[in-house]
Amino acid sequence: MAAAPVEGSGAGAIDIHALFLHLAILLFSAKLFGSIFRKLGIPPVLGEVTAGVILGQSFLGLIPLSEAIKVLAELGVILLLFEVGLEADIHMLVRVGLWSTAVAIVGAALPFAGGFIVSYYLFGLDLVASLFMGGALTATSIGITVRVLTDLGKHKERFAQIVLGAAVLDDIMGVIILAALYEFAKTRAVHFDTTVNLVMHIVVFFLVAPIIANIVAKILSVIAKKAQDMDIIPASVMALILLAAYSAHKFGSPSILGSFTAGLALSRRFVIPFAAALRLDEQMIHKVEESITPLVWVMAPIFFVSVGLALNLKAIDFSSPEFWAFSGALIVVAIIGKVLSGFVVPGSLREKMSIGFSMLPRGEVGLIFAEFGRSFKAINEVEYAVIIFVVAVTTLMAPIVLKILLKEE
Repeated sequence: MAAAPVEGSGAGAIDIHALFLHLAILLFSAKLFGSIFRKLGIPPVLGEVTAGVILGQSFLGLIPLSEAIKVLAELGVILLLFEVGLEADIHMLVRVGLWSTAVAIVGAALPFAGGFIVSYYLFGLDLVASLFMGGALTATSIGITVRVLTDLGKHKERFAQIVLGAAVLDDIMGVIILAALYEFAKTRAVHFDTTVNLVMHIVVFFLVAPIIANIVAKILSVIAKKAQDMDIIPASVMALILLAAYSAHKFGSPSILGSFTAGLALSRRFVIPFAAALRLDEQMIHKVEESITPLVWVMAPIFFVSVGLALNLKAIDFSSPEFWAFSGALIVVAIIGKVLSGFVVPGSLREKMSIGFSMLPRGEVGLIFAEFGRSFKAINEVEYAVIIFVVAVTTLMAPIVLKILLKEE
């Protein structure tokens, strides 16, 4: 029987059986490369990204980054951030909140300013193009950062909690900067009211969402006990995660912020002040962890492979002196800007460097800026290729450097 597309016709239709084949190759390759890299002493996440680079448009061209894979990748990172929220030490996050904020601000401001100055003053790009080049250097790929620290067994340490808070804030700032650049590219005017309104929406969501999610989870727990059927929990929690991600998007913030706050709300350490009766019992939390963890094991690799699929190294003219000069300057700015953010936190040199390099990978976030800039014709093909290269270098460098920094004595 011939493979049939899903309902609908035309170029946008998905060949569902081809998708099955692509996912089979993708998942097997992700785990194979992850295992090989682990044996070599390299963080497995780098193997998964490399699998995507080899399978994608950069080399073999076997698997396109289809809309279906993008959706599954987004689901993978949403589940990963839910699990992170579920395991996060809320009290530690609160204690290091000021340091996370400082790291996020410095880690966004320095690369943005440096990228703009290099583009505008040294290489003569126009104002909008320079802003997009700087913007592409601001955000951190929180999914990659979290996975590296988890693989190294360091995700519960103090510096990792600072990085987690900073990376979440960095993602939010990335959305705000992208929205502001979008408006500026269209009208060539700064709209402070639009930006402030977006910030307020995000703040309100972050304050209210965990409380609502906790109340909903408590209701689900009561229903499950009354029905004497805890199997109702997994599907209900999955629905809650997706609802939280959707709500975050509607409030103008990244969807991963929704899943992260839902994870915080269902964690063991989350308590609503003056509402201890709403605290979730251990049986409920254990059932949630038992249900979500296998899903993360399967879905998260799709996200990391998709980062590699999105990279198009063939678009880069490696013979161009202009390319090497421009990308070299931006790589220096990209590294220094993030590494210096770690030095705002008191602690040992090793901790400061670990924080800085944890904030280094740009991953899919930098690629979003690049695609946005190209679609608006704010940047040309050479500038687009430079961003792709900088994103690739920072994404691949971070896990290797962190492995060296955090190696047990």
